[in-house]
Amino acid sequence: MLHRRRFLTTASRAITLGGGALLLLPGRGAGALPSYTVPLAQLQEMVATKFPRSVPVQGLFDLTLQPPRLRLLPEVNRLGAVMAVDAAGAALRRSHAGTFDVEFALRYEASDRTLRAHQIRLGRLDFPTLKPAVTELINAYAPVLAEQSLREVTLHQLRPQDTAMFDGLGLQPGPITVTAKGLTVAFVGKQP
Repeated sequence: MLHRRRFLTTASRAITLGGGALLLLPGRGAGALPSYTVPLAQLQEMVATKFPRSVPVQGLFDLTLQPPRLRLLPEVNRLGAVMAVDAAGAALRRSHAGTFDVEFALRYEASDRTLRAHQIRLGRLDFPTLKPAVTELINAYAPVLAEQSLREVTLHQLRPQDTAMFDGLGLQPGPITVTAKGLTVAFVGKQP
């Protein structure tokens, strides 16, 4: 235990891990724990691999969501995303381009070591070329569409070698904080 405490409180270097940076914070007392930072560019790259996504709407038309442009919202500890979306199908006669705006929190999934979107809040779907009544109909389905299209989307995956040192110290990923530079995952003691 003394060796672990000394290691955690005296280390002051950053190690690159799978594109993220591991920060061992010195001088913050015996309770200081390491953290892992994932920059916005890396999050953007990972989420882009999950799109485009097609979401059917009651057999009337399909919405195709393009890769989102992520934004950091540190003041509310969330991420935001704006996506281009195309609505097409027999009920619409032609394709219509629009935008889809959401915010979400993040959670850690231990089974596959991923950071995932959850607690999704929808802004609005906007289609400038659709009649207002059709846009309102689409927006009536919007909360379900947001859940179907973004729930549990993986934004980052820690590799086993990224956390091996922490596993040996009895630590696991804990709270996720959105900062001005990206996400910071704190490592905390494993629960028995």
